Amino acid sequence: MITRALFGLSLLALASVPALSQDRAGTRTQPPEHTEPFPNLAIGEDRDEALKSFELAPHMQRGIPAKEMLEQNRRLSAALDGLAPQRPGTIDAYVIAVALDSDPVFAREAREAGRVLSRRYGGEGRTLTLAGADGTRDDLARGSIRSLILSLAHIAEMMDPAEDVLVLYSTSHGAKVGLVNHYGDQGYGIFSPNRFKAVLDELGIERRLLIISACYSGVFVPELASPDTAILTAAAAQRTSFGCEAENDWTFYGDALINRALRKPQSLSEAAREATRQIALWEAEGRLTASLPQVSVGANVGAWLGDLENRIPSVATAPVGRPAVGD
Repeated sequence: MITRALFGLSLLALASVPALSQDRAGTRTQPPEHTEPFPNLAIGEDRDEALKSFELAPHMQRGIPAKEMLEQNRRLSAALDGLAPQRPGTIDAYVIAVALDSDPVFAREAREAGRVLSRRYGGEGRTLTLAGADGTRDDLARGSIRSLILSLAHIAEMMDPAEDVLVLYSTSHGAKVGLVNHYGDQGYGIFSPNRFKAVLDELGIERRLLIISACYSGVFVPELASPDTAILTAAAAQRTSFGCEAENDWTFYGDALINRALRKPQSLSEAAREATRQIALWEAEGRLTASLPQVSVGANVGAWLGDLENRIPSVATAPVGRPAVGD
């Protein structure tokens, strides 16, 4: 069983994840493999300097063809331009689902998460999915630190901060210093809790439902918690999560929370409890160290979450894809 951590015990070295076997190598629908070690995005070799670098969310691209860069910019611009405006007097949910790694399990998970969360919270026309190739298609703007921040900035300009809500689902590998952005051998980055908080604060996005699916994702809770924030994470700050094999359709957390619990007409808290129980069962059966998913709900969240949850369809949809664990 592969965990979703990319950092080992060292904070200064990142290991590459397993390469993806491609049955249709060279086709546009196939994501690129990770074949080279993750570069050192820190400054020098000093641990304190490294941590300071990671806090600032370093990211880089290398070797991307110019035409491919232009195509990605066009895709992102078109997707952002296509978002519907907010409706005065209505609490609108703006949904972002982002896969920050090119392993196709994350693209598959993000695509379906966008659909599930949009249906659940009435986000039709206001949903954005950022994901690379998933083995069958490559038709979206890719998830990266840059594309995520630009998307948040664009949505912030469209939202009424006194009314509207950001619903964000992020899926990727994780590290004790933040989310890992890794696209083939061309895109790299670390999105730290501190930088995530700074972006949301700068943009004035206060009402937010944040679901972070990655190893060590509990590190985001202390930074992002606020009276108007509900945050759910796949693991505690010192724990890994599971199910990120490239050939999977779902990680453990994505399958339990998105593909099962949030499809049902039940509250967010009930869905979180159901998902936590299911994950604990899978981990116990696999003799895995418990990931301990986290939930933090601010004191003011009920003022807007109740309105959103009144829109939950009364009929559940069926899970899709191959289960993270065979039933």
